[in-house]
Amino acid sequence: MLDPKYAKSEFISRGPLDPAEAKWARLVKTTYRDPLGVERTWESGERQTRPANCPIDGVGIVTILNKSTGPELLLQKQYRPPIDMVVIEVPAGLIDANETPEICAVRELKEETGYVGVAETTSPVMYNDPGFCNTNLNMVHVHVDMSLPENQNPKPQLEDNEFIECFTLPLASLFEELKKLEAEGYAIDARVGTIAEGIELAKKWHL
Repeated sequence: MLDPKYAKSEFISRGPLDPAEAKWARLVKTTYRDPLGVERTWESGERQTRPANCPIDGVGIVTILNKSTGPELLLQKQYRPPIDMVVIEVPAGLIDANETPEICAVRELKEETGYVGVAETTSPVMYNDPGFCNTNLNMVHVHVDMSLPENQNPKPQLEDNEFIECFTLPLASLFEELKKLEAEGYAIDARVGTIAEGIELAKKWHL
């Protein structure tokens, strides 16, 4: 069963969006010529929030908490109106002007989870769904030192329109745990699912 906290997010309606009302996204038509010389068009979406001269829209954050029972992946539950479901996600956020992906990741982690961390590694630029939109991000690995006083009882700094529940899942059984959550009615974000798939591949091929 879904957490009752999220039952308060109630789907009301869906319909076409007047471009004049669009604050966050827009539809675009791209004209291009294919390798055979045929002129074609493509419909896609774009975010309107990417800062000028910035190559990415935002970051996803991979944080492994080293607990006494083993390493666990820090995750979130968040209602997403486009699919009318509560989604299992890694912490993430849009990048601000003049921020590096690493600074953005550390800031967003503290805001959304309360944990204070240090950025360690950053992925190549990753595109979420390039056949549909140009949205992209860096996945940033952030280390959280669980011995620090500020990480003993972390408190998120959420905005009024953010309703996020943080939790962790064991890395060793992540794939199976996500299947259980899906059966309970949650949606699985592709970034989380890809991490789980990667762990399963590593197990299968003894990497």
